[in-house]
Amino acid sequence: MAPLPIRDGLNPSRVKLPVEEPPMKAIDFVRFLIDRQRHRAPGDDERALHQRFADGEVVNLRGQAYAPDDLVTPGADIWFYRIPAAETPVPYEIRIIHRDDDLLVIDKPPYLATMPRGRHITETALVKMRKLTGNHDLTPAHRLDRLTSGVLVMVARPELRGAYQTLFARREAMKTYEAIADYSEQLAACPEPLIWESRIEKTRGEVQAYVVDGSANARTRVVSIAPVSDAEQRQLEALHGPLPPQGRYVLAPETGKTHQLRIHMRDAGVPILGDPLYPILHSVDDEDMAIPMHLIARTLTFRDPVSGLDRRFLSTRGMGMM
Repeated sequence: MAPLPIRDGLNPSRVKLPVEEPPMKAIDFVRFLIDRQRHRAPGDDERALHQRFADGEVVNLRGQAYAPDDLVTPGADIWFYRIPAAETPVPYEIRIIHRDDDLLVIDKPPYLATMPRGRHITETALVKMRKLTGNHDLTPAHRLDRLTSGVLVMVARPELRGAYQTLFARREAMKTYEAIADYSEQLAACPEPLIWESRIEKTRGEVQAYVVDGSANARTRVVSIAPVSDAEQRQLEALHGPLPPQGRYVLAPETGKTHQLRIHMRDAGVPILGDPLYPILHSVDDEDMAIPMHLIARTLTFRDPVSGLDRRFLSTRGMGMM
């Protein structure tokens, strides 16, 4: 249990002083941690640093407050609140698909990260749903990429986290995704089943994942390929400008590697419409939230590990993903 409560939907930060480092004053350690943040709030200055200590919001694992000059010993934990930098609001609605005593299931929009990480802290599904519901115990049972929309399951009670997270870690939940891309008559005519396999690796700190030689660790089954309707084609062109005929690709990933579906679609010659990473890496400064990536986690089914019920959840998010 964290010795500080969740505040504004955010967990306190926990950092351990490396065992190879000499003892350090608590205020110097927290100052170092704040200074090295890549996305630092302008107001997180020396005054805000001292205010943390004055408010008793820098503590050890037992919840005992550090004074500024107290020494943090090597291997010891320090807990404190980071001040998030300002973020551009995500202009899409979060829809609640299902809610009970155990689960909260939402229809996540694009551009909303699942949980705080990097530059995306407050504009995340977890923080927003904690604040909306008042339930600070909410925890995602799995993750969706920030640009991917659709069904996302959160666990409502701490004692159930292990059961649901294990369910997803073991890939006992069945998922289908819908991707929009150029319609390929050649792919649509392939005899069933169409399976895409590759070995995908990702280096920490790099944005793109990549395909390497070796045994496959990523497998995607293509369920169906069909052209979009004339009305859908017009709607897509209203967002993206003139387009070749577009198709709907229903995909069932059998593994869960980072960016797996995006890479498999690219390598099949039909990159997902609106994808800013594959095949071409675009600068984050070019991001336009009015234009989504067209990948939706459409259905999610599993046998509930707590109730034993068969669960099925469906995203109703459409072309514009609003």
